[in-house]
Amino acid sequence: MPQRHSKNNNDLAFFTYDEKRKLGYGTQKERLGKDSIKPFDACSLCLKSLIDPMSCQKGHLFCKECILQCLLSQKKDIQRKLAAHAAQQKQEKEEEEEKLMLQKAKELDAFDQQNHGAVPQYSDKTYSHDKNGFHGANSVKVTSYEEEALRTMKAFWLPSATPEASVKVDAPSTSTICPEGKEKLKLKTLFPVQFTEDTSEQKKFKALDKTYICPSCKVTLTNTMSLVALSTCGHVFCKKCADRFMAVDKVCLVCNKACKERNLVNLEKGGTGFAGHGDHLEATDFKHLGSGSGLGLVRPAMKT
Repeated sequence: MPQRHSKNNNDLAFFTYDEKRKLGYGTQKERLGKDSIKPFDACSLCLKSLIDPMSCQKGHLFCKECILQCLLSQKKDIQRKLAAHAAQQKQEKEEEEEKLMLQKAKELDAFDQQNHGAVPQYSDKTYSHDKNGFHGANSVKVTSYEEEALRTMKAFWLPSATPEASVKVDAPSTSTICPEGKEKLKLKTLFPVQFTEDTSEQKKFKALDKTYICPSCKVTLTNTMSLVALSTCGHVFCKKCADRFMAVDKVCLVCNKACKERNLVNLEKGGTGFAGHGDHLEATDFKHLGSGSGLGLVRPAMKT
């Protein structure tokens, strides 16, 4: 029985499509598992269980220590950028003043030379003097076109004439941003979040990890549920209870504290693992096939 030539011909100078697929060439896709999805009760910075949880107005949860350290580091970075910007502005002002003074001095020297025949004396620091002391109108080397072109030439191939690109520092923004949502964030806009822990007798014997429930309907909170926190008191409810009671009664069901509809903050969560959740749950990685990848000299074993 004759063999299929197209599947067994492996002496080509290039890789066939079948060989590339067996070597893993191209974009590799893999669906994210449960370990790659952040739980709803995990900090967005340290990715650990929340300790003294704080939330911003967009519903991103952080540990209190983590978000305070983040905001403090941002303020230090802003102060450093402001100092660099102020130093640059001061240097630019001094250079502009020095340039104006030098221009005025040159104009006065040229006027004096024209009227009295005096030799001008330049105070320019960048002006190169001749080694033999010749300087002025009587010096052929200084007044020549070659010397002037050499002094002002910007040649990147000569170390002595390489132009220096000045690094311009733009004025930084003075506002801190949320590390998760990239919107402006202030310390006074953060509010503490209080989860209701499940303390039932059945729960004590089932698991050691903490589980949280909705204080209204007593349903266990998971990533499959939409959660709402009250910015006035910090209590967390499921979306159904918040829309049914707090949005209508304008009062918290736990502490009876007054709240308004704008105080209902939808909490962000990692996802559920299902495609209908709305998050991108597929990781992609491109594998290059060629020189330097280690795969250009290897061919897959053919099936017999």
